[in-house]
Amino acid sequence: MGNVNDLLVLLALIAVIGLWLKSSVARERAATEARLQCERYGLQLLDETVGLRALRLRRVDGRRRLERCYGFEVSIDGADREQGSLWMLGNTMSELRLPTVVLTPPEPAATAKIVDLEPRPALPRSSESTADRSGEPAPGSNVVPLRPPRHSGGDRLH
Repeated sequence: MGNVNDLLVLLALIAVIGLWLKSSVARERAATEARLQCERYGLQLLDETVGLRALRLRRVDGRRRLERCYGFEVSIDGADREQGSLWMLGNTMSELRLPTVVLTPPEPAATAKIVDLEPRPALPRSSESTADRSGEPAPGSNVVPLRPPRHSGGDRLH
């Protein structure tokens, strides 16, 4: 009886070691992929590592496969820390989420002024008057009319 128990404990230990090695290889693959994506998008991968954040089953070609989410931190300009994540399905990346960069508009003094030498033709009065009377913008106009929201009967939240 002791031999069977020892064999089961040994098999369980081998299974745990095998899972640990497989997850270590997958984490290293995710770290390599995160490093490549950060280089591609001009970001700096901080701490040069990723951490397992989530697991989910995903159906691919009729089979359920394990998909892993790894989180990491990146820096856009070297003075900040932003969160990023990537989903790995086996050895391939299935989804990537990186922080967005918000560009500030240039200074007003730095922009060049455009001088229009040609006078612009005036809009015909007929289109202005039809747009004002009907409450709708003139055809070809980029004006979006604002209307109050329509509420249905009894589902008000106040």
